Amino acid sequence: MKEKNTANEKKNTGEGIKKSIFQVIKFLLVGVSNTLISEGIYALLCLIGAHYLLASFIGFTVSIITAYLLSSKFVFKEDGTRQKRVWWKVLLKTYLAYALGFALNLGLLTLWMEGIGLEYRIGPVMTFLKNIGITGLTAHVVAELIAEAVNLFIVTPVNFILNKYWAYRQKPKENAESDIKSREEGKTKNE
Repeated sequence: MKEKNTANEKKNTGEGIKKSIFQVIKFLLVGVSNTLISEGIYALLCLIGAHYLLASFIGFTVSIITAYLLSSKFVFKEDGTRQKRVWWKVLLKTYLAYALGFALNLGLLTLWMEGIGLEYRIGPVMTFLKNIGITGLTAHVVAELIAEAVNLFIVTPVNFILNKYWAYRQKPKENAESDIKSREEGKTKNE
């Protein structure tokens, strides 16, 4: 019982907050590397003649494998005091978490562009860009860029939470032992 209190005390102190902040920073760095890998593969495949959808799919697939490897090693390290993770389950959950993030991103893009009509609401932004010498961009393109930037501040935290509390979650060992005992007791009672 004393160990639990010590762990909770650490969690509620500056040490726990500092650890969480560093974890978020590492998650963001993994995200940057994922983006570079995904976009690099996409560009390379498009340059050699691959269809853009195939190139995007391959880039996405490889970048998630990279995200899984980097996140397992640097962001959501396995805690030896808890149940060991099953690698393929974590990988599958990682793919699902990123797929959900991707779907959320597409949904929000549709909301900003078609639901709200962002391109018709950014007149001041277009004026500002023109005043600083940036011309040649249409309101539609600028709206797409703004929408994607806004989505980063929504989708990234959702993705972090899905990965931290679902994909990379580890159950306490003591629960595993009590679950086994409960199952064994249930079998004995039923026999």
